[in-house]
Amino acid sequence: MTTDTPARLLQLLSLLQTPREWPGGELAGRLGVSRRTVRRDIDRLRELGYPVEASKGADGGYRLVAGKAMPPLLLDDEEAVAIAVGLRAGAGHAVAGVDEASVRALAKLEQVLPARLRHRVTTLQAATTPLTSGDGASIAPETLTVMASAVAGRERLRFAYRAADGSETRRQAEPYRLVSTGRRWYLVAYDVDRDDWRTFRVDRVSEPFATGARFAPREMPTGSAAEYLRRSIQRQQETYGFAVAFAGSVAEVGARLPRWLGTPVEEEGGGGWCVVRGDTGDPVEWLAVRLAMVGCEFEVREPAELAACARELGGRLSRAGAGEECG
Repeated sequence: MTTDTPARLLQLLSLLQTPREWPGGELAGRLGVSRRTVRRDIDRLRELGYPVEASKGADGGYRLVAGKAMPPLLLDDEEAVAIAVGLRAGAGHAVAGVDEASVRALAKLEQVLPARLRHRVTTLQAATTPLTSGDGASIAPETLTVMASAVAGRERLRFAYRAADGSETRRQAEPYRLVSTGRRWYLVAYDVDRDDWRTFRVDRVSEPFATGARFAPREMPTGSAAEYLRRSIQRQQETYGFAVAFAGSVAEVGARLPRWLGTPVEEEGGGGWCVVRGDTGDPVEWLAVRLAMVGCEFEVREPAELAACARELGGRLSRAGAGEECG
């Protein structure tokens, strides 16, 4: 019998988070208390925000249902390890759709993981070889979690940074946001030593350390970190515009096309085609491959270099499929 009320509530909550309905008598037997005590404990959980639904009947039953807000969850050891490994794998390879929210969740989870579980997560990840697309550089998940925690806690960061030319510098910055482009992670921060805003590719960051020194957030010059990053990338590289028409609906193409390549709009005149226009600094060879991965028939409108590359790629793939040698 569990006489300590908080411990009993946690045990009751752990039972209810199993996706099934629990008869009141069975809960009372599991907890070693009366059915009346179970009813009082259910009322306490409801007061804490857990949506517990009761069913009528001879014995009655209880189950946890979806509510208006996300209540705290209790995870057993295996569940905690599985979630941590999954978040680490996704965050470390900048998978499209795995954004800052996932990194924040990983930072919160690893903060409270017992040492024995943290060791299991590290061991499992070290023994696992992920199959990735190769579109972006791999990142140590610990780097992202340190940065995410510093962003949330408004703590200054110290880290080593390797520039594109290979030069190494030490930086002290006020981290504002982590931004994922789907291929890479970037840190948008105020560089204290240079007295200006900067963007840092996270795969070039090493030895990040949250100093504990708090700062008051400054106003972004562009209003949002994503817009600042977009402008920063355009300043740092030569870009070119492109226009591609897809034989598919806006919804279909939009679901398959990475956000950083642009937003499809319905082509004038209809016909089931939509058009994507954008600017990029990526090589035309990579862009041609990525457009083909959308899985729809498409037509390159501009530039001519991209159209030529797409024709060459199509011919090469056709010869490969026919078993012919590439001349």
